[in-house]
Amino acid sequence: MLGMAFKIDYQAELNEEQYRAVKEGDGPCLILAGAGSGKTRTIIYRLAYLLERGIKPQNILLVTFTNKAAKVMLERAAALLESEPVGLWGGTFHHLAAKILRHYASHLGYNANFGIADEDDAISLLKQAVRDLGFEDNKGKTWPTSRVIKGILSYAKNTATGLAEVLATKYQQFQKYETELEAVHKAYEKKKQQANVFDFDDLLVYWLRLLTTQPQIKEKLSDQFQYILVDEYQDTNFLQAEIIRELTSVHNNVFVVGDDAQSIYSFRGADINNILNFPKIFPGAKIFKLETNYRSTPEILSLANSIIKRNSGQHTKTLRSPLESFAKPQAVSLTSPAAEASFIVDHLQNLYYSGISWGKMAVLFRATHHSQALEFELSRRGIAYEYRGGLRFFDRAHVKDILAFLRLINNPVDEASWLRLLNSQTGIGPATAGKIFSLLKERPISLKQALEIISKQNLSAKVLAGWNDLKKMLGSAIDQPDVASMIGAIIKTGYRDYLKSAYLDFEDRLSDLQQIGKIAGSFKSLTEFLEAASLEESFAAGTNSRQVSERLVLSTIHQAKGLEWEAVFVMNLADKAFPHQRSVLEGAVEEERRLFYVAVTRAIKYLFLTYPSSGRWGEDNLVLPSIFLREIEAELLAEDEVAEDFTPRVFGKLPNDGEIHYLPDV
Repeated sequence: MLGMAFKIDYQAELNEEQYRAVKEGDGPCLILAGAGSGKTRTIIYRLAYLLERGIKPQNILLVTFTNKAAKVMLERAAALLESEPVGLWGGTFHHLAAKILRHYASHLGYNANFGIADEDDAISLLKQAVRDLGFEDNKGKTWPTSRVIKGILSYAKNTATGLAEVLATKYQQFQKYETELEAVHKAYEKKKQQANVFDFDDLLVYWLRLLTTQPQIKEKLSDQFQYILVDEYQDTNFLQAEIIRELTSVHNNVFVVGDDAQSIYSFRGADINNILNFPKIFPGAKIFKLETNYRSTPEILSLANSIIKRNSGQHTKTLRSPLESFAKPQAVSLTSPAAEASFIVDHLQNLYYSGISWGKMAVLFRATHHSQALEFELSRRGIAYEYRGGLRFFDRAHVKDILAFLRLINNPVDEASWLRLLNSQTGIGPATAGKIFSLLKERPISLKQALEIISKQNLSAKVLAGWNDLKKMLGSAIDQPDVASMIGAIIKTGYRDYLKSAYLDFEDRLSDLQQIGKIAGSFKSLTEFLEAASLEESFAAGTNSRQVSERLVLSTIHQAKGLEWEAVFVMNLADKAFPHQRSVLEGAVEEERRLFYVAVTRAIKYLFLTYPSSGRWGEDNLVLPSIFLREIEAELLAEDEVAEDFTPRVFGKLPNDGEIHYLPDV
């Protein structure tokens, strides 16, 4: 096939930027693909170009981050060539690792028929290792759950960082258990080897180990994979980047596509330095820039370019649009979270009535707890929505727990709430929980009376320990003056310790719970608030069960990457909310700015940036706009008038002192 006449007119089907990358892509190449610039198209045509040149499919390695992406690319390449590239190696890093390790497992002390433990299986093995060491029973409430330990070990592996350093820099709450966690790690590794299983992280660890300890195998694989194509290179972690580097040792033909401006997954171990330092890692590397954006209007791209130019750690590029000019983005300040939610829904409805379907609109936010006011407003107006990036606010386990506490204060014989909270206590199972609830036959008139009734019973020592913990939390909340104070008391008397031990993202979950107090503050009574929460849950269940052809999308920005909508609202762009306070403290503002950039570049025609100038429902405490809003030049934003009730403000006109201002917690 080498030298055959090409069937594809690459120059006609690609723009000049894409064509150069496809045609000149031998050797180490970094393709900097801006948002909406056709990166997938470029990889597909590069793949087709190699096959047309006579490169055998088995000599090409296509690495993606999802199997679906690999399948789509292979199918589209086959359609271009009118033949299927049989034998081509394509898939995710983990998929390819498993395939290679099947051939060479014996070189690593494993049998070729090794099993791959999914997340639940891996946690079960880890849990048994903890039990064998006797740590679960004698370390107290702050001892991390096995799921949390698995997350810590996973991050350490994928970043090739020692456990001690990971605990010191990311999980200080567990630093006191460093010695015990090291022992758990060793026991867990031994159990996996005895069972002849790998977990997902091991697949990468052992693939890299194979390449670094078996030079003859490394040379064989590198010789086989003459051309390596890697998608989403900005999302690679240390292990993945090292695997690619080792595999290119013979031919040096590595074609990586990515956008450093969209590197937003460091919390998973992704390392932006892999793409920033690519020219240093691969001397003589060619750099191609795809800067023509086919998605967004010139006005949206002008804003996006303005946002990202403030980052110092980047490969500079400027997005351009071939589309016609349209409206400028709007930035609007609202008086409260409730007003912000109302503004967004009003404008969503206006856009819908103007002809934009619900499925072509999205509301994006930095963290899951930012959406609760909007969810209430959508439910109140009967607008169905699809939630991405986790569960709806009132479907989250910790939110359900706190609602159960509040429901018992309001109604001391709420069976479902009693059973939920009792079952979550150490030493109390479903049968015991049912028996304890049955003690409330006298139908107590208050929660305080219910606690007294149960406490007078003859409970076993094991059950009593769990009961006392629950009683302490419930008792602390009974006499509090408002819902926010009730939740604060529950958190302080035990629930915080539970969240710390059960979830790596416990701080975000605490923020969720603080939002409940803020929401409840706008209702006349606890009863009225709980009724509204129940109606919201019922509405969500109803919209989930019935057919809704086109739903509005609510999504975290992380989950929105790679997607697009005709109209996008980015909400809660407030100081201390976006950028996230923890990111500021950790010096990660540039990644937060990249996250904002990703949000803005999801929009095709309409873009609204909003924030509430008051952080609490019904209270008059000032909240400043995000520094990201204050950085925007005034001429890039519209000055359109909106309803008077919303007191619009164009942030580009505010003085920008370059500071990130955080108000103290109230």
